[in-house]
Amino acid sequence: MNAISRHARAFVAKHTGHAIVFFAWLVTAVRGIWAGCEPVPDQRVYFANHTSNGDFVLIWAALPTRLRRRTRAVAAADYWLKNKLRAFIGRDVFNTVLIYRGEEGRDADPMEKITEALDDGSSLIIFPEGKRNMEPDVPLLPLKSGIYNISRKRPGVEMVPVWIENLNHVLPKGKLVPLPLLCTVTFGTPMRVEEGEEREAFLARARDALHALRPCPEAPQTPLETEETKA
Repeated sequence: MNAISRHARAFVAKHTGHAIVFFAWLVTAVRGIWAGCEPVPDQRVYFANHTSNGDFVLIWAALPTRLRRRTRAVAAADYWLKNKLRAFIGRDVFNTVLIYRGEEGRDADPMEKITEALDDGSSLIIFPEGKRNMEPDVPLLPLKSGIYNISRKRPGVEMVPVWIENLNHVLPKGKLVPLPLLCTVTFGTPMRVEEGEEREAFLARARDALHALRPCPEAPQTPLETEETKA
């Protein structure tokens, strides 16, 4: 690809990103609520509940522009590389850290790609449930070990819990046309793995931190067990 075509691709990607963010605001009137921290340019991993393929776009849109520019989502390569349009949006527009969820097609260790992005100075958006939660009566699926491993490997990076409310009703699974509905993205208090803290204890704290951000956190019905993953 020559310099002109690279410049043109970057130009299209930049304005496509602006258009997607504007559309997200138009459809959801997304409101960022900084309940436990301020929107400052500290390096962070934003870990959130996951109910829709639009989740990371909504978090991205809720961030101030100065933070959005340096924040990348960790996303499934098998989804975002499925066709040319998705690949363009995932790689060129949002500069996502693409990892394969299974062994097939995996070109690198997922944790290496994540820590490499952090070492480059990026903040990240990650969904520790590992897949979309389609259980209407279960606010959270068991959390996987990725956020624990990230915090242990890069203890200087803040881990910020984030709760997305209502997006599963805006863009239900299998639907192409979103339904206008108010959405909120609530950012909680940063946390890190404490000295000597075991995986299960940290994931329990992370789960509790997410539940505390819910509009109705008094009745959490998430499974208590956790699942380990290589990521």
